[in-house]
Amino acid sequence: MQKYILALDEGTTSARSVLVDKNGQIVAVSQKEFSQIYPNSGWVEQDPIEIWNVQRTTMISVLNNQNINSDEIAAIGITNQRETVIVWDKNSGNPIYNAIVWQDRRTDEYCSKLKNTHIDVIKEKTGLVVDAYFSASKIKWILENVPGAKKKALDGDLCFGNVNTWLIWKLTGGDKFLTDHTNASRTMLYNINTNEWDDDLLKLFDIPKSMLPEIKSNSEVYGYTFRGFFSKDSDVVIPICSSIGDQQSALFGQMCLEPGEIKSTYGTGAFILMNTGKNKIKSKNGLLTVISYALNDEIVFGLEGSVMIAGAALQWLRDELRIIYKTPLSEWYANQVDDDRQVYFVPSFSGLGSPYWDPYSRGAIFGLDRGVTKEHIIKAALESIALQSNDIFNVMEIDSEIKVKNIKVDGGAANNDYLLQFQSNISVVKIIKPVNIESTAMGAAYLAGLAVGFWKNIDEIKSIWKKHKEFNPSQKNFTKILKGWKEAVKRTRDWLISIS
Repeated sequence: MQKYILALDEGTTSARSVLVDKNGQIVAVSQKEFSQIYPNSGWVEQDPIEIWNVQRTTMISVLNNQNINSDEIAAIGITNQRETVIVWDKNSGNPIYNAIVWQDRRTDEYCSKLKNTHIDVIKEKTGLVVDAYFSASKIKWILENVPGAKKKALDGDLCFGNVNTWLIWKLTGGDKFLTDHTNASRTMLYNINTNEWDDDLLKLFDIPKSMLPEIKSNSEVYGYTFRGFFSKDSDVVIPICSSIGDQQSALFGQMCLEPGEIKSTYGTGAFILMNTGKNKIKSKNGLLTVISYALNDEIVFGLEGSVMIAGAALQWLRDELRIIYKTPLSEWYANQVDDDRQVYFVPSFSGLGSPYWDPYSRGAIFGLDRGVTKEHIIKAALESIALQSNDIFNVMEIDSEIKVKNIKVDGGAANNDYLLQFQSNISVVKIIKPVNIESTAMGAAYLAGLAVGFWKNIDEIKSIWKKHKEFNPSQKNFTKILKGWKEAVKRTRDWLISIS
């Protein structure tokens, strides 16, 4: 009987189930979007029950569509949107509030005050900057604003988890309350020096330790699906064998396993992650020190830069401005521009991420004159993804003291050749696109497969990873374009403060 790995890829806007065979080929995908909730300006929420139902629907659909039985699944792996917070009652299993998404900015003011008193200690303990992006201030907000939540937490009746923990809880019928090092390291409650939850940080944010899940490696058997999960008549249970944050999963899926190797994922945001091996580098330039993955009791570190708005800028042009019908058409529009007008689009709709970490910046378009068309604006939005990423590549080289020679790319926008060539040109690096750009799902699949011997070892996985295309920098000088970008970003900085 042929066996498969089932990877659950729970993203920011949709849940997917991906079937992977022994050759590392994706056999089938089922994907379904879930609702985004915006209760107030800067707030972003999701319904945890809907997330679970949508994810479960895709799991059943991907098997049914291929006429594959549940006993043909060797293991389940999970990768997920990080930082997003779900708090639920451990007795009823019901969430006490909507999931607060990583993009949510409701705790900006609190975090700004925290920077004045604890920026250094938090950076030293967690490797992170103080920002509403991470989980801790979101948990604190729920405990302080949901009636009865604080008492329930003190009584030991509440569970906190990122989406991976929520899915493991639901898949096992509430039997396992677990997370992994990569997701834990993005909460601002995890100490990267001890690789454990930090009591001082829990006290600072006033979060009871009983709310937090047990931390596991990224590849081991955590538990099993509850009986009857796939069918009421079936006793088949499937081991759940990997849990890893989406960006770290893409790093593993790209086989960036040596120090200095970099992957860049172009999705809703853009996330660049460099493997630094056992070397825990402290950034002086706005990068984050993160856990890349934990395998066989060995912690591998990394440097990460986060672009908050990447593909989401194109989605904004599609959904709000309605000047583009489908985002993949951005490549065609960009190629229609045949003059030398350089328009800049700084998409800081909810502030700037790395290396600036400016929550008060807001989006702007520069360089407009009467000759500018929608093609120029679409091109500028596309180029903003590469320009923001390039800011991170530059400081990554400085912090790591490693000259970047090539970058492996994935994510939906990695299908855009204009973007990848422009990235290569301005960053003066080779861009490598793999045959399979579904690196996020593949990382979770590989880690789950390793845990059950589906693949013997990492060398076997490396042998099935294939390069599809390379993009090499042109000889043209892009200094003027980069200078203009820096000036455009500068003029958006602290916008909300300047007009208050």
